[in-house]
Amino acid sequence: MRKLNDLQTPYLAVDLDIFQRNLETMQSVRSGSSLRPHVKAFKSTDIAGILKQSGYSGFCCATIKELEGLVASGLGDDLLLANETLNASRLRSLVDHGAQVTVAVDSTETIDAAKEGGIRNVLLDVNVGLPRCGCDLKDVENLSTYARRKGLNILGVMGYEGHLMFTPDRADRKQGVAKAMQVLKEAHSIAGGDIISAGGTGTFDLNELATEIQAGSFLFMDTRYSTVGLPFEESLTIVSTIISIERDQSRAVCDAGVKSFATDYGKPKLKNGVIEFCSDEHSTIVPTEPRSETAFKVGDLIRLRVPHVDPTIAKHPRLVCLQEGYIRGDWKVDLRGW
Repeated sequence: MRKLNDLQTPYLAVDLDIFQRNLETMQSVRSGSSLRPHVKAFKSTDIAGILKQSGYSGFCCATIKELEGLVASGLGDDLLLANETLNASRLRSLVDHGAQVTVAVDSTETIDAAKEGGIRNVLLDVNVGLPRCGCDLKDVENLSTYARRKGLNILGVMGYEGHLMFTPDRADRKQGVAKAMQVLKEAHSIAGGDIISAGGTGTFDLNELATEIQAGSFLFMDTRYSTVGLPFEESLTIVSTIISIERDQSRAVCDAGVKSFATDYGKPKLKNGVIEFCSDEHSTIVPTEPRSETAFKVGDLIRLRVPHVDPTIAKHPRLVCLQEGYIRGDWKVDLRGW
């Protein structure tokens, strides 16, 4: 049976026991159709298959590549492209092969693109406070009318309260979600449909309006999400090797740099040290206790806690599955790209 040091570092590893506990925790709160797992978090048909076996049949996607991969793997029964697209021509072949695809729209241009791509079902994406995509509440009626005139079915509305995911205080987060969802409630009363799609890992149990929550990071977590008191654990780490030590042991260098992890949410964290700076293929570490029994040595394996799960996973072709210190296989990360 293989151990951690049997593989070339750096590589991305997932603790299977923690992963399973995170999944069970989510199932206890949001089972079945009340959760639409967001594929952008893991970009893996292997993991999507596990979620399907756990009762989640609908998936949320950020890219057409994700849609195509899920359909090719027989997971195309209920897919939502939760990003606006103006190049929907690739969607037609998916629809022609029987995939059930819904697309988020927020303008006449994206409505036209969906129509030209053979899409019949749309969600009207509404800005609920995050300055990203989504139409203004004042435009909901006109866009709804336009979409129906184009022959599209409005299945409901979508709004992402992403600006609230990391609000530290739970009470403040809940209050913010209620305010954001009041906008989406008004939009839904205008647009109609059965679906109110919203939320994410940070608000999965606070959003009382949404009929489905778009969460994915809960399976893995990261150092930023772990600061807001969620009932999930970090299951993801970068396994790296110490390859150099300064003579006085004041610094150590490992073989994982920014090509191995995203740093938009800060630097990775690790036991017995603090990362001073990161470069392409290296990270320089200041030991918390140099010249002690816990000091790093050349050849040591270390586990780096991931700052931002989604873009970190997108840098790797696979996730190595670990259990009790042994490698139990891997999951391919086969939905990268666009």
